[in-house]
Amino acid sequence: MPDLDWLTARPIAHRGLHDADAGIVENTLSAAEAAIAGGYSIELDIQPDADDEPVVFHDATLDRVTLGSGPVSTLVAKDLAGLALKGTSDRIVTLSAFLEAVGGRVPVIVEIKGDWTNQTDFFAKTAAAVRTYKGPVAVMSFNPRAVAFFRKHHPGIPRGITATRFDSREARRLSPLRRFILTHMLHALHTRPQFIAYHALDLPALAPNLLRRVPGLPVLTWTVRTGQEEQRVAPWADQIIFEGFIPRGTAP
Repeated sequence: MPDLDWLTARPIAHRGLHDADAGIVENTLSAAEAAIAGGYSIELDIQPDADDEPVVFHDATLDRVTLGSGPVSTLVAKDLAGLALKGTSDRIVTLSAFLEAVGGRVPVIVEIKGDWTNQTDFFAKTAAAVRTYKGPVAVMSFNPRAVAFFRKHHPGIPRGITATRFDSREARRLSPLRRFILTHMLHALHTRPQFIAYHALDLPALAPNLLRRVPGLPVLTWTVRTGQEEQRVAPWADQIIFEGFIPRGTAP
């Protein structure tokens, strides 16, 4: 297993250090610069554009944070870059452009979104972008197929599985068996994740606790939004992915 001490060495800014009230929207270069200024690692999300090029964006659709509408995957990166993000001058950028702008100054964790199928072209283009980054970088996903792809084709890129109890309204669209497998990470022998990112409100939980002990996988937890939550999850996680507050001991 690669040395992943960097993964837990500092708090991780969820989608960058964003603050919509201050005009800094999630998953933008402005949010990245704010995280860098604070000395935090950056977690970001990617979706595929119409050409399976990874762009830095969380939702499958444009409506929530842009002045556009409809699925991200129907437009190419050039057209997506022309859409204004609400209340800012930031634009949607490709993963390659984002990583180039960060330039190795802080660690980056790339969460692979997409549609949960085996989107091999999207995964391959993600790997190509990640391999150019000059600093510590890892990928993670809720989708075991994405994690398995990186295990098979790019074993040198650190990979993690994102998980929760999968009891939300959206998760109930999955079969009970699939929810059970995902919750307890029963795919781990196949995907071989090198770290775990588990939902903070679902900790403590059996699967991450066991994998943290044997074989000793680092556990990140998301999304921690208060100092009280940070204290509550401390016994079960090695580092937090946070937003909306400044983690203890890290204020300028």
